[in-house]
Amino acid sequence: MLEEGKLYVGTSRNPDDSINKGEYLDLKYANRHGLITGATGTGKTVTLQILTESFSNAGVPVFCADVKGDLSGIAAMGEHKDFLEKRAQTIGLDPYEFQEFPVIFWDLFGEKGHRVRTTISEMGPLLLARLMDMSDAQEGVLNIAFKLADENGLPLLDLKDLRSLLSYMAGETEKLSAMYGNITKQSLSTIQRGLLVLEQQGAEHFFGEPALKISDIMRTTNDGRGAISVLAADKLMMNPRLYGTFLLWLLSELFEELPEVGDPDKPRLVFFFDEAHLLFDEAPKILIDRVEQVVRLIRSKGVGVYFVTQNPLDVPDSVLSQLGNRVQHALRAYTPREQKAVKVAAETFRPNPAFDCYEAITQLGVGEALVSTLGAKGVPSMVERTLIRPPSSRLGPLTEAERQKVMAVSPVAGQYDTDIDRDSAHEMLQRRAEEAAKAEEEERRLEEEQERERPESRRWTLPGYGDEDDEDDRGRSRSSRRRKSSSRRRPGYQRQTVTEAVIKSVARSAGTSLGRALVRGILGSLKKGF
Repeated sequence: MLEEGKLYVGTSRNPDDSINKGEYLDLKYANRHGLITGATGTGKTVTLQILTESFSNAGVPVFCADVKGDLSGIAAMGEHKDFLEKRAQTIGLDPYEFQEFPVIFWDLFGEKGHRVRTTISEMGPLLLARLMDMSDAQEGVLNIAFKLADENGLPLLDLKDLRSLLSYMAGETEKLSAMYGNITKQSLSTIQRGLLVLEQQGAEHFFGEPALKISDIMRTTNDGRGAISVLAADKLMMNPRLYGTFLLWLLSELFEELPEVGDPDKPRLVFFFDEAHLLFDEAPKILIDRVEQVVRLIRSKGVGVYFVTQNPLDVPDSVLSQLGNRVQHALRAYTPREQKAVKVAAETFRPNPAFDCYEAITQLGVGEALVSTLGAKGVPSMVERTLIRPPSSRLGPLTEAERQKVMAVSPVAGQYDTDIDRDSAHEMLQRRAEEAAKAEEEERRLEEEQERERPESRRWTLPGYGDEDDEDDRGRSRSSRRRKSSSRRRPGYQRQTVTEAVIKSVARSAGTSLGRALVRGILGSLKKGF
């Protein structure tokens, strides 16, 4: 029944319900990506589980998300159940053996697995803008923030680093706008509010150090099996945008870090993206283009990507065309959209003259699927109606005690469980602000000292006025100096009026021709007045 270099998926059946032949996924073409679709309750999770088991036994590491919590049972030995053994007997799977598999549990919140973190810098402005649903103008400001951090050696590791950088930019908008383009305080305030929303949704657990090492999800065991990384996503699904952004970030990291390997005999890693529609819902075109680019090019890195969703319409056509291996469970066709989805799914298969693919999709039972995989030279096989094989591991979730036991013996135990808060943008900007404040205070102190040390004769004061406002250097009070000044005035002294002062000033200027003319004019007007 089993074939070397191939993964056994199930056994196809003829239109008369007789058993036909085994259906396999060729490891050589497993990095050509795939799609698992079907309505709720039709068996998608079991298909994901049996493919994960097969890849692990073939020595291929796997990363998958556990959306409902029941995929965790893959870490435990399977249990005898009548319906499972009946399925194994029907498809001719003999012997049907139970296994437990090497599993590493991960969790962004650190509750049901080892903490998964990345830094703000590694996330990048594009994905961060997607995560906070920014406008084009706000995304532009965020790009400026990242460029400013790069040019000034400011590591952006966690949310407080980015928050501090935005606060700095708010105080330097005029200067920075002249250098990088228009930066408005309104955009900065909106981004700050977006960071606050992320923090309230638990994203502060995701950003920080130690950051996840890609090598830790690409492990193999001593007996040659691939480690299965299971991401606890039941709580993460409460924030679907964070879920989709995280998995896209992980794909992007794999794409950027892994070297080119061409077409290996088997994948270096297989990535299952459950609830894939969350990645594409309301996604801007630039993000969909990014997904298409990663899916198209990551194949040559030896990574296979398998999308798991209810409806093939959830995946854009540009991405759907890249998925060569397909497992289609039952779909309902009651509404116009459902009928369109069934038609799209049927048309993507290589037709089988033995049955109508459109009708078959609506008639499939639980645990039954239409299967088409890439065969010789990468050509899709003719679609077959297939009974999916039963899993070897437990069908259902682990208990909390069992999960903790698996985590305790994990190869990454203790590596990601403690936060590291090293020197980064927040601390650096804080120090620079403190140093600037100290320098300003020192400059003000020096100016005050220089003013006190300046000689009395060099002070810029007007006779009769400045000495009434300042204390002299020998500590005499203003009142004592006013008394001394008044004692020097002659008896009968009266302060002159403004008019008298003007006339006296004019009289002093009478010696000049201009002054004499001015006096004649004034005196002449006075005579007319009398």
